[in-house]
Amino acid sequence: MAISLSKVTVLGLGLIGGSLCRAMRDSGFASQVTGYDRDTGVGAEALELDVIDEFEARLDVALEGANLVVIATPTLVAAELLADVVGKLPPEVVLTDVASVKQNLVAAYQQAREQRGSEAIARYVPGHPIAGSERSGVSASRPDLFDAHRVILTPLADGSEDALTLVRRMWELAGAEVVEMPVAQHDAILAATSHLPHILAFALVDALSRSDLSDDIFRFAAGGFRDFTRIASSNPVMWRDISLANRDQLVAAIDDFSEHLAALREAVAAGDGKALETTFSDARTAREDFIRQQQS
Repeated sequence: MAISLSKVTVLGLGLIGGSLCRAMRDSGFASQVTGYDRDTGVGAEALELDVIDEFEARLDVALEGANLVVIATPTLVAAELLADVVGKLPPEVVLTDVASVKQNLVAAYQQAREQRGSEAIARYVPGHPIAGSERSGVSASRPDLFDAHRVILTPLADGSEDALTLVRRMWELAGAEVVEMPVAQHDAILAATSHLPHILAFALVDALSRSDLSDDIFRFAAGGFRDFTRIASSNPVMWRDISLANRDQLVAAIDDFSEHLAALREAVAAGDGKALETTFSDARTAREDFIRQQQS
């Protein structure tokens, strides 16, 4: 299905927003890609890097004439911005986002619709690209960021099928595989597969940096440490917001992991090599199955 919109506005020009702008321009998805960011310096950089066609620092002006609006700001900011945008858009405009937590955005959207009444848009499609980097900012953006990566859409029960089709096509043209799932399922899965690993990486590096042996620890750390802790170089503000937005699901994931870690501690303390080997073997098998799934 060929789609070419006259104007798409992307609110937030970081790694994800900037990469989506590049992908849309390369694919011809929109005749004009307009960027909005509270930081005008980011807008100037995006123009210089040829990420967008135009930059607008005034939200109302950035939204004018848009067929599709994409919110690509940090998670907590995204919920606030979504509530504001719902009150500014005509009902025919499609709205989506890229936040890695969905329940708080859906709640903000539903509250904004109730406040606005019958004039509220019903063409919101929550979305989340499972792609990224420990690097951040528009300078790290690239048009192939979403190639061969999954994008999860969590359509609302009363949402528009046409809007869903449009957002799906946008991501497909960016090179992504698009899947759908309920909001709660998305947040539980991401808490376990993305949010918890970041918590663990940040916690490990922070704990080791406070050790009396920290200088030697980091001096002699090898490839395994570097690989495991790579994501601790991610944006702290972004991950603070994600952790708070998905707090219930993340706490549950932390609690579950803590139980497993406590069992491993007991096996080490008791010298129970059989229990350790069983856990390590099961984990290796599970990871090898995961790798095969990724390659298929």
